[in-house]
Parts: sequence; C-alpha cells; structure tokens
Amino acid sequence: MRDSSKEFVVRESRAGDAKVLCELYHNHLTSRPPTEPQDMEVWGARLDAFAVDPLYHLLVGEIAGKVVSSVTLIVIENLTRGQRPYALIENVVTHEDFRGKGYAAALMDAASSIAEQNGCYKVMLMTSSKEDSTLGFYERCGFNANDKTAFIKWL
Repeated sequence: MRDSSKEFVVRESRAGDAKVLCELYHNHLTSRPPTEPQDMEVWGARLDAFAVDPLYHLLVGEIAGKVVSSVTLIVIENLTRGQRPYALIENVVTHEDFRGKGYAAALMDAASSIAEQNGCYKVMLMTSSKEDSTLGFYERCGFNANDKTAFIKWL
C-alpha cells in the first residue's frame, strides 16, 4: 500500500502560502535575501489577486502538506502567430532539502500543460544560473538556449 502522505501534489497557490513562499524564495531561490521586513498581508493579497487572474499561475508542489517547490507561469496575450498567446516561466525554485527528486520537473510539466491548454505557441524562461546542473535541468524539461537571445534591463 502506498503512503499517500509522501505523494507530491501540484496545485495553484493560495493566500495561506504567503509565509512559506516568502521563505522558499528568499532562502532557496536567490542568494540575496531582502534586507527589509516582508509584510505577509501584502504577500497574501498578491496571492489572492493571482488566484483570480486566469492568465497567472503560481504553482506549488507539496509533500505531506508542506510546500517544497514552486513555479510561476504567466500567459501573455499576443497579436502575432495567429493571435496565439505565449507564456513565461519565472521563479523556479525547490527547497534544497528536496532537490533532485523530480519535483521541479513535475511543476514544469504542469506549467507547460497549462500553457498548452491556453493555446500558447511557446513557453520561455530565463535563468541567471550558469551552473551546468541548472542548465541541464531546463534542457531536460524541453527548453533550449539556442533559438533566442535574452536581454534584460533592470529598473
């Protein structure tokens, strides 16, 4: 008999995830945690807004009720390619204690499925990582670094 408490569950985020997402992002996504205090009411309100936006999908993955991974997918309306939208993936993160178990890949698959269901003709992402393991992960998820050149302007 399988222990269902150990199964990985993918779902859309909700306001109650604010604290754990804040910790996940600031401790496992970026090497520069914020210096200012984080307002969980603002985080919760933002998550509530995401939940009612049909084009915004902040997915979380949990084990035994604990959020351990997250991916954001945004569907962007478009006027080219037969007015088909495209999607952008951002903030791919897994708690370091849970890496290498396929959780982020499952979230990437779920995000790609949402993009397909929305009629997107492509999904894009950028990473600041130069680590072979991270770049290889994205390639195994079906992404390539050859078709486009990314530029960024920090504001």
